[in-house]
Order: sequence, then structure tokens, then C-alpha cells
Amino acid sequence: MRRVTILAVLALTLAACGGSDGADTTVDTGPGPGPDGETTVASTSPDPGVEGAVASGDIVAVEYVGTLEDGTEFDSSEGREPLTFTVDDGTMIPGFNDAVVGMEVGDTKTVTIPFEDAYGPYQEDAIIEVPLDQLPEDVAAGDQLVAPTGQVVTVIEVNDGFATIDSNHFLAGEDLTFEITLVSRVPAEG
Repeated sequence: MRRVTILAVLALTLAACGGSDGADTTVDTGPGPGPDGETTVASTSPDPGVEGAVASGDIVAVEYVGTLEDGTEFDSSEGREPLTFTVDDGTMIPGFNDAVVGMEVGDTKTVTIPFEDAYGPYQEDAIIEVPLDQLPEDVAAGDQLVAPTGQVVTVIEVNDGFATIDSNHFLAGEDLTFEITLVSRVPAEG
């Protein structure tokens, strides 16, 4: 029984410490059947029934729809797994992160995030010229490329051996509206 308890605690600790990508994780607690004739399995899935408001360090799963000021949808979790992240770990834009704080499982809210708390202002100095020999062959205006840093950039124009590239995030300078539904919450330990 002690082995089962230790492995279950280990599985929960790994999930709380980011050892899981938010997907269901199971740990088989032994090579054979337990005392009741079945293999014991501990699950680290977020428990949607956890009561209380979201706070810093909680692992949350949300469904969302993101729209621009004119109503154009730019992103949605529809048809995908809910977005899972740890509150205040720096992986989310500040406005989205802050919007889930205080929510409870089942809550839905709509929040408009000013560009300063999203992807920042559009910066003219983020438009650069790059020699064509440093880019893929047949690059054309409108192409999106991935820079060595992993950032997605957009080719604006190609001429005279150079490509003009916009390295602003495609949502820079945009106020974003999100409808967010909190699906699950795993409270922070400690």
C-alpha cells in the first residue's frame, strides 16, 4: 500500500510542477493486480470539480474564442483540447493570464485586453530588409517565415535582392477580446 501512495503522490507532484503538458497522465502502481484483483491507477487529470477561485500558481484549462475590435475571429479552442497553463508562469499574454484570476470552474467571462497587455504596440522599426540569399528560394510577398528565434515574420515586399520583412506579431497594436470559460483548475501546492 505504501508503494501505491508514494507513486500517486509522485504523479500529482509531477503534474503540479509542470511535469505534464496538461494531458491526462496515469501511473501504473505495480506490475500486477492490487489486493482487490485490479491494477491501481492514479490519475493526474485536472479535477473539474475543484471549488474555489483561480489564484497564482494554479494549473487551469480554458476554452476560448478570440476576436478583434471589428468582430473578426482570430483564434479559438473550438475543436481542440482546452488551453492549459499555469497562472503567472509567464507563458500567457498578461491580459489573458490576469483575466482567469478569480474565476471558478464553469465561469465564462468576456474581457477586452488592450494591446499593451497583449502583443504590444505595432513598431515601425520592426520592419527590416534581409538579403534574398539569406531566405528560402522563391520567397514572395505575403509569405510567412519562421525566424531562427522561432518568431513568425511576414514578407511584405521582394525587390532588388532584398525582402522587406515585418517582424511584428500579427496581432501587435490590436486590442483583443476573449470569451473565456474555465473548464478545470488544479490548485497550486503549498
